[in-house]
Amino acid sequence: MFTKGLTVLGTPANASEDVGALPEVTAAWAQGWTLSRATESPVAVPGGYRIDVGLSGHRIRYVLPRFDPAALRRLTREPASGTWLKVCAKVETVAAVLPTGWLVKDPEYMMTVPLRSAEFSMPTGYALRVTTQGAVTDAEVLGADEQIAARGRIARTGSFAIVDQVETHPSHRRRGLGSRVMSALGHHAAIQGARTGVLVATRDGRGLYHSLGWTLHAPVTAAVFHRCTRA
Repeated sequence: MFTKGLTVLGTPANASEDVGALPEVTAAWAQGWTLSRATESPVAVPGGYRIDVGLSGHRIRYVLPRFDPAALRRLTREPASGTWLKVCAKVETVAAVLPTGWLVKDPEYMMTVPLRSAEFSMPTGYALRVTTQGAVTDAEVLGADEQIAARGRIARTGSFAIVDQVETHPSHRRRGLGSRVMSALGHHAAIQGARTGVLVATRDGRGLYHSLGWTLHAPVTAAVFHRCTRA
């Protein structure tokens, strides 16, 4: 469960400014993302972290806690096709230093929240299934047909828990299932010792998380490089 009206210790004084994210929050998010996606662990590089993802369209991911022009120029000078960036800074700031060939995505938002355990219930006709394997917990809301109506995942690392892959099937939206998934994830992370939740939201998701008590920690810019091939 997520508590409203509390300030996470160490949150930047004005997250709306382009001051970046706290290093410990960024490190936790990078580590939790790799646990959720079952990739190699993050490796520290000048300016941030490198994650070897290994997918054809997502080979490498760099995560930077703040805007560092020198580090960005170094990392983007000769990128492999399928290289992604996640930089804790505003889109216009990052885009201004990226070389030709990088595609900048829509703005994203790193958000945090204090965690606590709490009781919650499912709407009529739905059931909750929670499974934990190692540091990763999955919450799935099942419909009357026992198909997954909504789902999400949380990965614990130290005192942090990173929320990932939250989605609701289109035919089950507007029924509060997303908030139930978030409550279930927060509850289970809290009873296992996590104190602070971290996620990176899309523009559409930001409103839902804000209504659940999440606060903006830092803006995030995502960009990808795909090398064009000619016949």
